[in-house]
Amino acid sequence: MTPIVSIIMGSTSDLPVMEKAAAYLDEMQIPFEMNALSAHRTPEAVEKFARGAKDRGIKVIIAAAGMAAHLPGVIAAMTTVPVIGVPIKSGMEGLDALLAIVQMPPGIPVATVGINAALNAAILASQMLALTDEGIAQRVAAYKEGLKAKIEKANEDLAKVSYTYKTN
Repeated sequence: MTPIVSIIMGSTSDLPVMEKAAAYLDEMQIPFEMNALSAHRTPEAVEKFARGAKDRGIKVIIAAAGMAAHLPGVIAAMTTVPVIGVPIKSGMEGLDALLAIVQMPPGIPVATVGINAALNAAILASQMLALTDEGIAQRVAAYKEGLKAKIEKANEDLAKVSYTYKTN
């Protein structure tokens, strides 16, 4: 199996957040890889990864980083593969990472999801892949229908909750 999505994190301390992306990609049957790379501690490895990603068949990169959060932008600067940044909550509640990822200079875009929103990053990646893969498109549509069904069920359950002044 050849990966088409790459999940990159600054260190394995990001794994508790990023495993949500991995679980979703696994559920959607999308081959992926996971690696720890640091823009500051292993810059040569980051460059080698980014420059070789497209040739290895990677179609979307999900890159997580906290604090200074340079990893997604550094990767985006060295590849034409779309990069989705996941800011990781850190000392400033993740706002430092969010701003570092979202404020990219012209020509180096990084799609950015919310703080610790690895699941949304994986969903966005799958929607990108679904543009050219009907199987993935069908699985994403089914996933979204499942989300709808959960809310409909929640409303059915809420209708059974009784309070003296509750009107529905």
